[in-house]
Amino acid sequence: MSEWDSNVVIGNKRQTPKVTKKDSDLNGARRSGAVVGTDKKVTSGSNKAHQGTDHQRIAKLDRENEVAPPSKVAPSVGRAMMTARSELKLTQKDVAQKINEKPSVLQDYESGKAIPSPQILGKLERVLGVKLRGSNIGEKLGGPKKS
Repeated sequence: MSEWDSNVVIGNKRQTPKVTKKDSDLNGARRSGAVVGTDKKVTSGSNKAHQGTDHQRIAKLDRENEVAPPSKVAPSVGRAMMTARSELKLTQKDVAQKINEKPSVLQDYESGKAIPSPQILGKLERVLGVKLRGSNIGEKLGGPKKS
């Protein structure tokens, strides 16, 4: 019989360190001869957010360097979209379907709440036949190109 057959151990778990707060558990471990290490946490129980004024100073610097929020669609664009849509007798849902966007996106553009996207504005210009970018907003576009 070889040494392999005599030393088979199945299901032996690795010993992990146990953290305890009770003195009785600590004394029991010492009596049993286990290796005991006692470390006290230095920063336990304190709220670091309110220590000193460093955080306040950093927050103030952050506010000074804050980037302005992105601009919204101009109200003139929304009005131009509504008039062009009503002239074509289309609903918001119809136009949204034609440009492959949700009706809520179109609502945001018409109410001036949306952040302008060149792709969506380009699609809207094609469907509505009205200029929505640059100068002369609301001006009719030349008809479809003939090839």
